[in-house]
Amino acid sequence: MKIQKRLAGLLVLSSSVAICPVAGVTAARAQEPAMKLVQTIELPGYTGDFDHFAVDEQRGRLLLAAEDHATLEVFDLKTGQHLKTVKGFDAPHSILVRPAASTVIVTDSGKTMTKILDAETYAIKGSIKLTEGADSAAYDPKTNVYYIVTGGKDVDMKTASVEAVNPDTGQRLGGVTFQDNHVEAIALEEGGNRIFVNLTQTNKMAVVDRTTMKEIAEWPVPPAQQNAMVALDEMQHRLYVVCRADLSGAPAGKVVVMNSDDGAVVGTQDAPTRVDQVIYDLTMHRLYVPGGQGYTEIYDTSDANNLKPVEKISTAPGAKTGILLPSKKLVLAASPGDTKAVAKVMYFSIP
Repeated sequence: MKIQKRLAGLLVLSSSVAICPVAGVTAARAQEPAMKLVQTIELPGYTGDFDHFAVDEQRGRLLLAAEDHATLEVFDLKTGQHLKTVKGFDAPHSILVRPAASTVIVTDSGKTMTKILDAETYAIKGSIKLTEGADSAAYDPKTNVYYIVTGGKDVDMKTASVEAVNPDTGQRLGGVTFQDNHVEAIALEEGGNRIFVNLTQTNKMAVVDRTTMKEIAEWPVPPAQQNAMVALDEMQHRLYVVCRADLSGAPAGKVVVMNSDDGAVVGTQDAPTRVDQVIYDLTMHRLYVPGGQGYTEIYDTSDANNLKPVEKISTAPGAKTGILLPSKKLVLAASPGDTKAVAKVMYFSIP
């Protein structure tokens, strides 16, 4: 995720200045929602779930993996207009767009493997042959290595892996395998060499040294179960881990805050259920957790020891994946799932 910086201004008023207009403006701003729906693009005829987005700033496009529809959807980054549907996938999940690269990589959990596409035309140019089940992924631009989650229960495997790939050649550079059949989102350090991996079946956070591709720690996530999504704040040494079930295994959302140095649990907050993405605005200290039951919860992370709920914003059923755009818009994909709802992409402005 690309983070855009904002500078907060400070206004000092003397006691002789009439303060009513300023107070009125302040009050109005305080009443503004933390995100506001400004555009909806409907996609009739879609079924099942969407997965992840990616931004191609160079070409002015927004890309969305339509997992169950087996397509890649292309939108105009400025207008939101739906431009193109790209076929040729089994079940696309994550999308890698690199500045100045001539290709786009789409992880595909089917037998036809992860796809290499022409970045202009989206014609499929090749594939990357990994273990089946390629899903979540994270990219290290410093070393030009793409880390892809593979294996797991969706392809009838008792183990799952993180495999390292050269995105230019498709060469597999290494991997690490976990005794867990359900690995979800991963997070990479920018200032270090660690990968944080959600071991969802066994309710642990694995820590991997990506220089050696060896596991160096496993931390339990005791406050909840089905730890799935994760965001990393390196400056504050915090992991924000979104879980999908309570300790009994019943569906219930929870954000678990962990110390990224030693795995100690710092705090928790209730969260939406049916979450498939966590979106972190590091510079604004905002954590966005979109829930499939129809709302996104926003949290303030400015105090590393006190995760604070800010607001719940109504969205749509199935709106559980999204991306924060450079223009400070939050985009959510509302999956129709098993319902007859119309699939849509929703654009929210952020004050």
